[in-house]
Amino acid sequence: MELIFEFVAAYFDIGLIVSLLPAVLLMYVIYRQDRIEREPAGLLLKLFLLGAGLTILAGWMERLSVSFLKTVYPNVYSPLYRFIYYFLIIALVEEAGKYLMLRFGTWQHPAFNYRFDAVVYGAFVSLGFAAAENLMYVFHYGVGVAPSRAVTAIPLHCICGIFMGHFYGLAKSCERYGLRGRMAQYTALSLLLPMLLHGFYDYSVTSGYQMMKTIFLVFVIILDIVAIFSVRKYARQDARV
Repeated sequence: MELIFEFVAAYFDIGLIVSLLPAVLLMYVIYRQDRIEREPAGLLLKLFLLGAGLTILAGWMERLSVSFLKTVYPNVYSPLYRFIYYFLIIALVEEAGKYLMLRFGTWQHPAFNYRFDAVVYGAFVSLGFAAAENLMYVFHYGVGVAPSRAVTAIPLHCICGIFMGHFYGLAKSCERYGLRGRMAQYTALSLLLPMLLHGFYDYSVTSGYQMMKTIFLVFVIILDIVAIFSVRKYARQDARV
C-alpha cells in the first residue's frame, strides 16, 4: 500500500510539473520583455490565479451552452455546428472571460501606467487559464498529452493574451485622451482577434481532414513567428498610458 501511495504522489508531482512548466516559462519570457518598469509580483500572481479560476466558470458556461445548442441544432457533425461550437461557444466564453478578469484586475490599478504592462497582464491571465486547463488535461488523459500541448495549446493561449493585452493597452491610452470612439474600437479588437485565433485553432485542430491538419500546422508556425516579433515590437514602442 505504501508503494502505491508513493507512486501516486510521484505521478502527481510529475503531472503538476509538466502541466505548469510551459506556462511558467512563457510568463518569465514575457515578464523579461517589460524593460521600463517591471510589474508588481502580487498583481501578476493575482492575474494568474484569476485566469486559473476562470477555467471552472468557463467550463460550466460551455457545458450549458453546448446543451442548449444540441437542443436547437442537434446535427453535431455539420460544419455549422462545429463553427458555432468552436467560435461562438468555446472561443467566445474563454476569451471574454479572460478579458473580464483582465479588466477587473488591472483597469484602475496604479501599476498600469505603460502600454506594455497590458501585454504582460493579458499573458498572465491567459497563461493562468492555460496552466489550469493543462493540469486537467494531464490528469485526465495522462502525461503523454503534455508535450503536444506545450508547443500548441499553451502558446496559443499566451498569444491570445498578448494580442488582447496590446489592444487593451491602446484602449487605456485612448481613455486618457478622451478618445471614446477609438477606445471602443481597440476594446472590440482586444476581444475579437483572440476569439478568432482561438476559434480557428480549435476548429482546424479537431478537423478530420488532412488538408485542415496541414493548415493548422502552418497556422501555428506563422502565428508563433508573428507573436515573437510582435512582442518585441510592442516592448520597443512602449509608452505611458
